Amino acid sequence: MRILICYASYSGNTKEVAELIEQRLLEEVNHSVFVYRIGTGIIPDPSLFDLIMIGTFTWGKGATPDDVKDFVYEIGYKPPNVFIFGTGDTQFGGDTLFCHAAEKLAKFYQSTYKPLKIEQSPRGSQENTVIEWTEGVLKHCLKH
Repeated sequence: MRILICYASYSGNTKEVAELIEQRLLEEVNHSVFVYRIGTGIIPDPSLFDLIMIGTFTWGKGATPDDVKDFVYEIGYKPPNVFIFGTGDTQFGGDTLFCHAAEKLAKFYQSTYKPLKIEQSPRGSQENTVIEWTEGVLKHCLKH
């Protein structure tokens, strides 16, 4: 399976999640994984991938970062098999707006698997949450 991981990160939290996802995916021989940091050059052609994972942080009080919005616009269409992961901080807007950008992207792409939502850094017990989500996405894709 060819997998594209795209992410935007300012503080490094979403980058850490992307790296954990990549590490888990590379543990299986049958996956080819390409990682792209949003806003750093030419966007890979989504049609070349079987599965796309997009990571975002939530900006301010529930906003999607402009870099991510530009990325979505530049792709120009909604590829199939898009899955969303995000980082956020409940101190900005509480549970209602926690990882709201990830929720909005999952809805936009009509993702068929719940978005991953991580409080700040994925270190510690949240590492398992990232791994479980990644495995869940893979199993979900194999069923469909």
